[in-house]
Amino acid sequence: MSRVSRRNEPLFFTSLLIVLLLSFSCDRGGSKAEGRPDGGKSEGVPVTVARVTTKDVPIRLSAIGNVEPYSTVEIKPQVEGQLSRVYFKEGENVRSGDLLFLIDPRPYENALRQAEANMARNSAMMKNAEQDAARYEDLINKGVVSAQQYDQVKAEFESLKASVNADRAAVANAKLELEYCSIRSPIDGRIGEILVHEGNTVETRTTLLAVINQTKPVFVNFSVPEHFLALIREYLADSGELKVYAVVPYTSRKNDESPAGGETAETAGISPGDQTPAEGKLSFIDNKVNETTGTVRLKAVFENADEMLWPGKFVNVSLNLTTQENATIVPARAVQSGQSGDYVFVVKPDSTVESRPVVPGPRVDRDVVITKGLKPGEIVVTEGQLRLAPGMKVRTNDSPEVLSRDGSSTKR
Repeated sequence: MSRVSRRNEPLFFTSLLIVLLLSFSCDRGGSKAEGRPDGGKSEGVPVTVARVTTKDVPIRLSAIGNVEPYSTVEIKPQVEGQLSRVYFKEGENVRSGDLLFLIDPRPYENALRQAEANMARNSAMMKNAEQDAARYEDLINKGVVSAQQYDQVKAEFESLKASVNADRAAVANAKLELEYCSIRSPIDGRIGEILVHEGNTVETRTTLLAVINQTKPVFVNFSVPEHFLALIREYLADSGELKVYAVVPYTSRKNDESPAGGETAETAGISPGDQTPAEGKLSFIDNKVNETTGTVRLKAVFENADEMLWPGKFVNVSLNLTTQENATIVPARAVQSGQSGDYVFVVKPDSTVESRPVVPGPRVDRDVVITKGLKPGEIVVTEGQLRLAPGMKVRTNDSPEVLSRDGSSTKR
């Protein structure tokens, strides 16, 4: 090859590369145009959409609560002695009046018989002294006995009368102590473990035998930030009663979108994966604010007929303040955050999108209330926003969700 040819060799390869690229581009464009029914026009970015709807939304405060028994009773003996029998199984439900423990009653039966014998003896003596007093009263009126003798007989009668009254009290006390040998449940509730077993000696008002927790109903304690106190009292004064909902969280939750509790006023964070919430009512507002945490303690009472709320458990609590009627609702994933604030992509009738600034409100499960920026019936993009820009064309036919005529969303 000549020197001139070597000098033109780069130009030759560059020209060849340009020709190949142009040929490849024309072939690819032609194949696309032939394969599309629209003759090569853009089909738009595939996205998932949803319709803006309205519904009544309960406005609530969310918090983490702790279940506590409605009442707790520590079973302690009122008399001392040997524990002879236990009548219940650990952990079972007991009713008021059920026999729980029996302390050996024999010493108290003997004490009762002795007290009754003393009362019978003194009663007989009192009756004789009463008759003597009556006779001496008649004799002193006739001048047969002196006043001093009459006073002695009368004093003896009064003394024996007082002894009989004391004996009567002793008999009543002996009967009571004998009754205390049979220890019965003072409330309806669930009893815990047996802390003292048969054969052991128990001491009066000292030995703890068992603990009963009343679980129907129960209390749920929770705290909210102090700046919500005035709002809670205002709604409580208006309605007279505020409902409280409680849910025991599962060990493994399928929904990670439940809101953080105790920080903001929002709708209930009860997800479809959770069990049905228990319903109670607010029963107590503490009379002071915790200076360390800046929160105020509240308490709600729940009937707990199914014992879903177990003492000691932590639960998700929602305090229902009011209901916002006809609130504008969109899926929470439709709302995006940008430098200028929150916005959504709205699909216009010509299948193009526009970026619309919105003002989100409280959340409702997986949805969010839009207080400004959207109207019911509009279509918003819920998936695929990262590929969009204002004015771009979108298509929704291949999306996982297809809007029905009534505005609901159904799976294909």
